[in-house]
Amino acid sequence: MPWNLTGHEWAANILCQHVARGEMRHAYLITGPAGVGRRTLALRFAQAVNCTQPTVPGEPCGACRACTQIERMAHPDLSIVQAGREGGDIAVDAVRQLQRALNLAPYEARFRVALLLRFEEATASAQNALLKTLEEAPEKVILLLTAENAEALLPTIVSRCEILRLRPLPLEVVRASLAARGVDAAKADLLAHVCGGRPGLAFRLSQDGERMNQRAAWLDDLWQLLHASRAERFAFAERAASTRGNTREERDRLRENLREMMLTWLSFWRDALLRAAGTTAPLTNPDQAGRVEQAAIAAEISGARRVINALEDALPRLGNANLQLLLEVLLLDMPRLRGS
Repeated sequence: MPWNLTGHEWAANILCQHVARGEMRHAYLITGPAGVGRRTLALRFAQAVNCTQPTVPGEPCGACRACTQIERMAHPDLSIVQAGREGGDIAVDAVRQLQRALNLAPYEARFRVALLLRFEEATASAQNALLKTLEEAPEKVILLLTAENAEALLPTIVSRCEILRLRPLPLEVVRASLAARGVDAAKADLLAHVCGGRPGLAFRLSQDGERMNQRAAWLDDLWQLLHASRAERFAFAERAASTRGNTREERDRLRENLREMMLTWLSFWRDALLRAAGTTAPLTNPDQAGRVEQAAIAAEISGARRVINALEDALPRLGNANLQLLLEVLLLDMPRLRGS
């Protein structure tokens, strides 16, 4: 079908049938890990709803003015609500502004579509404000919410949406999709593992060599820190937590950088836990297999779990903690390895 998706055919089929039969719900919640394809599925649905030249009912052409504008997220009847940055907040004012827009009739499309991305980042007041629209949705309006999981939203919001739960895809599906886009086999295999079966993230990283280089640098830092003294670990924490300026944008950028670093480290230690437990499950970081084996032997199951717990505890505290102190405590929880 011409939805141009990698995987998630079952979800596309459900939505396609809703459009073909004219049985669209007024609100959908698409959940799954970031990069799994939530936004892409939502945009394809918006295209199917408003395509002016569908090949068959429920299947957008992808070429008409409506389809191309929606693809660019620039259609006058498509409203986008999202935090200014990942990990930021969606404020109540953004929801109220959306509500005013939804009370107007569509300019040119069949339906006004509101796309509320990463809605778990909405404040409690913003989520509560949306409830009125969910309860009394205007005619010719469809709300599409995305979130990592339904549990992150108010139960009253979830109960008013049809939920589509997307899961990571088999690695071979992601590999094949990347290969079809011209990515060489070795890189496609690494990206499929690193991204954990999330095709959107894999494709973005295939186009962003700098992010993959940064990943490699963070893993090198981690490996050096596992052999470092306490003083050397504290010196790293001081350097990593410093910023050249003191503007809000620079502080936000630093916190986001540290978040990505910690997530990369977390993937390494989850790999180490797998090997410490004796499983043969695929590694997220197959290019680090030798280091993972050494860390697994040294830390054992209990040590790997302790580091994973420390990282998972530190991540949500990045927003308001003393960053240097947070890193110092985190690094003290990591074992010290001997040898190279």
